Amino acid sequence: MVMPHPTPAKSSFWRNHLRQWHWISSALCLTGLLLFAVTGFTLNHATQIEAKPKTIRLEKHLPASAVVDLKLLHDKATVPSKLVHTLKAATGVDVRGRTAEVSEDGIYIDLAGPGVDASLTLDPVAGTASYEHTDRGVIAALNDLHKGRNAGPAWGLFIDLFALACVIFSVTGLGLLWLYARGRQVTWPLVAAGLVVPLLLFLLFVHL
Repeated sequence: MVMPHPTPAKSSFWRNHLRQWHWISSALCLTGLLLFAVTGFTLNHATQIEAKPKTIRLEKHLPASAVVDLKLLHDKATVPSKLVHTLKAATGVDVRGRTAEVSEDGIYIDLAGPGVDASLTLDPVAGTASYEHTDRGVIAALNDLHKGRNAGPAWGLFIDLFALACVIFSVTGLGLLWLYARGRQVTWPLVAAGLVVPLLLFLLFVHL
């Protein structure tokens, strides 16, 4: 079945609008597409790309005022600003905006970030703080950004907006393909190949 083409006036209208949205979305997606393409490759070859994690551990004694504040902490509560400053002065660790996990064994604060595994464990009884920081390198950080792992809500919002821009880029590209397909007979076979090849690879080689 041959898809009908629009009249010249309609064709000019859609061509102009599709071109405009296509170049705007491509400009917005350019850096993000490069980042996600490169990190898609590094994630796919994670076992071949060796990382050399660097770990730092330290233990500090806490002042009496910090111990008192620790005993007032509730589970899943954000660390209050007063305690943030006290812990920063005592350990050099910034726990601003972090959530404390309180249990009988002590207080655990997750400080993980892209490419970084870190935590601060506090013992109100002994009055000590144990800090551990493991840096897994730049590639690990980029891989975590690809997955949105430990990157925070702002990065999550960026991924959502980037995904929307990619959808606009793809849909407007499809519209332009449709407008120019008459003079380029290989257009729809290439589009079909882009759909069929991944589908066949999935059906034949991906075992669920």
